[in-house]
Amino acid sequence: MTELKMKVVKTTSYKRPDIEKGYTNQTLHINISDAAVSIKPVTKKMKEVFIGGKGFDLWLLWNAVKPDTKWNSSENEICIASGPLGGTPVYPGSGKSIVTTISPTTGSVIDSNVGGYFGPYLKFAGFDALEVQGKASGNVVIFIDGLDKKIQILETSGLPGDSYETSAILTEHFGKGKPRNISVVSTGPGAKHALIGCLNFSWYDAKRKQTRYKQAGRGGIGTVFADKGIKAIVVRWDTVTVNTNNPADKVALKEVARMHSREIVELDPKQNEMSKIGTTHLVTIMNDHDLLPTNNYRYGRHPEACNMGQEVYRHIFDKGFDGCWMGCTVACSHGVKDFVPITGPYRGRKVFVDGPEYETIAGCGSNLGIFDPIFILEMNFYCDAYGLDTISVGTGIAFAMECFETGMINESHTCGLDLSFGNRLTALTLLHQMAEGKGFGQIVGQGIRNMKTIFNKDYGADKAVMEDIGMEAKGLEFSEYMTKESLAQQGGFGLALKGPQHDEAWLIFLDMVHNFMPTFEQKAEALHWFPMFRTWFGLCGLCKLPWNDIVPEDNKDTPEPAKVMKHVKWYADYFAAVTGRRTDPDDIISMSEAVYNFQRIFNLKMGFGRRSHDKIPYRAVGPVTEGEYESRMERYDNQLVETHKIDISGKSTQEKVATLRKIREKQYEKLTDAVYKRRGWTNDGIPSVETVKRLGIDFSEVLDLLESHGV
Repeated sequence: MTELKMKVVKTTSYKRPDIEKGYTNQTLHINISDAAVSIKPVTKKMKEVFIGGKGFDLWLLWNAVKPDTKWNSSENEICIASGPLGGTPVYPGSGKSIVTTISPTTGSVIDSNVGGYFGPYLKFAGFDALEVQGKASGNVVIFIDGLDKKIQILETSGLPGDSYETSAILTEHFGKGKPRNISVVSTGPGAKHALIGCLNFSWYDAKRKQTRYKQAGRGGIGTVFADKGIKAIVVRWDTVTVNTNNPADKVALKEVARMHSREIVELDPKQNEMSKIGTTHLVTIMNDHDLLPTNNYRYGRHPEACNMGQEVYRHIFDKGFDGCWMGCTVACSHGVKDFVPITGPYRGRKVFVDGPEYETIAGCGSNLGIFDPIFILEMNFYCDAYGLDTISVGTGIAFAMECFETGMINESHTCGLDLSFGNRLTALTLLHQMAEGKGFGQIVGQGIRNMKTIFNKDYGADKAVMEDIGMEAKGLEFSEYMTKESLAQQGGFGLALKGPQHDEAWLIFLDMVHNFMPTFEQKAEALHWFPMFRTWFGLCGLCKLPWNDIVPEDNKDTPEPAKVMKHVKWYADYFAAVTGRRTDPDDIISMSEAVYNFQRIFNLKMGFGRRSHDKIPYRAVGPVTEGEYESRMERYDNQLVETHKIDISGKSTQEKVATLRKIREKQYEKLTDAVYKRRGWTNDGIPSVETVKRLGIDFSEVLDLLESHGV
C-alpha cells in the first residue's frame, strides 16, 4: 500500500465553549475551496424555531444556497448536526447525526439520520453543527480536534479507495493510541462514480478492536462528499458522561433514562429481540402480511423468505454488545465476523460485515428475487465499502431486472449481462461496475429516474410502462415496503418531503392490518402526527427505535396504542430535563411542525414542493400487470364487487386492472386533498401564510417566496 502522507493546509485554533443545556451555541463553517474556517453563533431564535439537528442543518443550508444551486455546485453544503439531546450516554438511542445537502438524485433537500459517534463528538468538540462548502483541488481530510482545540484541513495521499480501510487507517492515525476517541465520516469509490453514494459514520468497537459503521444512505449524500474532494471528516473527543451535555436537571434526566432503559432490557427479549437479531425479524413479519417487496415490488411474499429471516441471522451474527452509541440498551447494530466474499477486491479475505438490516435484506434480497443470506452479506459489505446506498442499489437493480425480463432492454444494452431476477452473479457484477464507473452498472448507478430517461432515449423502452414500474418518487428510490393495500402508506411515501423513505410515516399495519383509520380524514390525521413526531428525533439527535419497536406491556390497552404515548411523555420529560424548556407531548409536535413546513418551503425554493411532485408510480398504488392482479385475484375481485359495487362478470383481467386503477388513483388524490388540508397547505401543496405565521417561520424571504407562487 502507498505510504500515507498528510500535508497541513491550514490549522485554526479555537476556544471550546462550555455546553449549556445540550447546546454549544455555535456552529462551524469550513469552505474547502479556500481553506476558510469560521465560527458562527447560534441565536436564541434559532434554538426556539429549529431546535437542533436537522433543523439547524436546514437553516444553515437555506442561507448557503440559491434556487439555482445544483448538487455539484460549489456553494452546496454538507451539513451535519446532532441535537440538544444527542450524546446522552444513559438514554437509549441518543447518538445520532443528521446529514443534509442538495441531492444528486432529487435536485432538492435530502437528509439522513445516522448512528455512530460523530454527531455527539462534534458537539462535545464545541459545535452544534458543521457546514462544509466549496470544492478541494485534491483529496482533503478535515480534522476537528476537540481535545487540542484545533481544526485542520489536510491534503492527503496514500489513503485507500474504499471506506473501510480509509476510516480504519484514520482512526489509528488520529487516535494516538486511543481509537475510541475517534469518529470518521467517509465514503468510497462508488460515490464518485454513481449518484447514489452514501456516507459511513464510524465508531470504535473496543471488544472487537475494530472500527464499525453506520450509513447516511439516502439521496446521494456520499456523492456530494466525493464531488467536493473530501476523503474524510474526522472528529476527536474523549470521555462522555451524563454531565457532558450539562443538562438543566440531571436528576430528572437520570430518572427518565433509567425507566426507559430498564423497560427495554426487560421487554426486548419478549418482543422483537433487537439486541440479538436487530431488524431482521421484520422479514418474516412483512412476508406474512404480503408486504415484502419481491421482484421489483410485483409481489409481497415468497416461500423462501424464511431463508433470509431472523432465525438465519440469529446464528450468523457475532455475539456481543452492538450499540452504535454508548449505553443504548436496544443494541441492534449487529454484524457478521470473518465473512469471506467470493467476488471483488476482498475476495478470499476475512472481513467484518456491519449488518444486514431489514432494508438491505429486502432491497438486495427478495426484491431481486434472491433469498440467499450469504449473497446479501456480500452485497451489504461491498455497498458499505464502496459508499453506496443499499436501498437505492437494490431498488435500482430490481427495476433494471424487470425492464430486462419484459424485453424493454436486452443483453446488447447490458453489455452481455443476464439481468433475470434471481441472478446473483449479475447483481454483484453490477455493484462492482458501479464502484468503477464502468459497464451497465455505471448506468444503474445513476438511479431509477435517470435510468428511465436513458432506457427510453437510447433503447426505445416504453416510457409509460417504466413510469408505472420504476419505484422512485421525487427522484428517490422507494424503501422496502409494499404499499398496494395501504392507502395511508402510499401517502406516507408520496407525501414525504424528501421522497419515499419510511422514516416519516410508517402506517401500513395501522391502516391495512388493524384498520384504525378507515376515513380519509383519519388517514390525514395520521399523516400529520406521525411525520411530525418522527421529525422530532432528527431535531434532537435521537433514534426512533426505542419509541415504538419495544413498547410497554399495557400499550395495547391505551387509547392510541400506535403512538405509544407513555414513551412520548418520557421523551418530553427527557427534552425538558436537558434543555430546561418546559415540554409536553403537544409541544413536540409543534416543534417538528415548524421545521417540517420550513423544509417543504425549502423544496419550493429549489423548484419542487408542489402537488405535481407528490405523485408516485402506480405500482405503489395497485397492480400494474395482469400477473400481479392474478396473484391476488380473489382479493382484488372482492374489492371491485363488494367495496366498489362493480359488476366484473365477463371482464378480462386487463379490464379489471384498468377499472381498479381508476378507483385507486382517485383515492390517492382524495387522500392528498385531505392531508394538505390537515397540514395547513394550499390545494397545490404549499404551506399557507397563516400556517407559516402560526409556526413562527414567517421570515421575509419565506413570505416573498410564497407570494411569488401566488400564496
